[in-house]
Amino acid sequence: MTIEAVLLVGFGGPDGPEDIRPFLDNVLRGRPVPPARYEEVVHHYLEIGGRSPYNDFTFQQAQGLRKLLKREGPEMPVYVGMRNWKPFLADTLLEMHQAGIQEALGIILAPQQGEASWGRYQTAVRQASEEVRLHVGQPGPSILYSDPWYDHPLFVEAQADKLKCKSSKIPFDRRPLARLLFVAHSVPMSLAHPYVEQLRASCAAVVEEAGFSDWELVYQSRSGNPRDPWLEPDLCDALVRLAAEGVRDAIVVPISFVSDHVEVLFDLDREAAQLAAEKGMGYYRVCTVQDHPSFIRMLADLVRRASPGSVSS
Repeated sequence: MTIEAVLLVGFGGPDGPEDIRPFLDNVLRGRPVPPARYEEVVHHYLEIGGRSPYNDFTFQQAQGLRKLLKREGPEMPVYVGMRNWKPFLADTLLEMHQAGIQEALGIILAPQQGEASWGRYQTAVRQASEEVRLHVGQPGPSILYSDPWYDHPLFVEAQADKLKCKSSKIPFDRRPLARLLFVAHSVPMSLAHPYVEQLRASCAAVVEEAGFSDWELVYQSRSGNPRDPWLEPDLCDALVRLAAEGVRDAIVVPISFVSDHVEVLFDLDREAAQLAAEKGMGYYRVCTVQDHPSFIRMLADLVRRASPGSVSS
């Protein structure tokens, strides 16, 4: 096959306060969530300014990739489609269809695979293609997906660089004793494979690249029925434990996200940071990779590997 375009497949986020509830309705479609939890998340968005920067970062990633492919090849258009907000995947696939694109490489903007991440994105793309078919009488472009990239050397390089920059802020005499916590979005235990294995591989690769040794994988932002088993330990529980052990500084790396959004800006930067402060701990949250040059080069490498033909559907 011949790849004619790239589709960055993202989660999406509200662009303003008036978008928060419609956005959450899209996210939670078909999934019962207690009203109190729904309102809590609405409050979280309002606390961070009523909008998510996720869309902005994703378009910056697309623009960076577009420029790099134009400069170094293979030049091709780069589109953005979101699962839960504008530009919705169906609208983007329709735009691609109208541009005459028949085959495109899909890059899912979630480092680790799993039913709760890649599986839902791929389902959303299939549903969007069906919407296009109902609208114009034929499905949207054929989307084949990049290889997994949770341990791609350039993703690892970008995340390790962010880690080294943040850890340099710790007072020099306390730096060797700081505890490194990689944090990922929790999912039900039934959906843990291969998500957890890939998370651990990502963490191990970043640690080796950044020159650290001691680290721990923890989780954040669990939801759903409290009686159902989800991945643990929770980040906040880990911070309480470390404080009791006398740890003075924690470095927190959001390894399952590539852009800041509410679960970084509120769950990590407010909730967890406040807890750490209450426990007298230094708290250093490492930035997501966003449009780090190495990450953009990784996206370009995925495109080149797929041109021609080396993709998995």
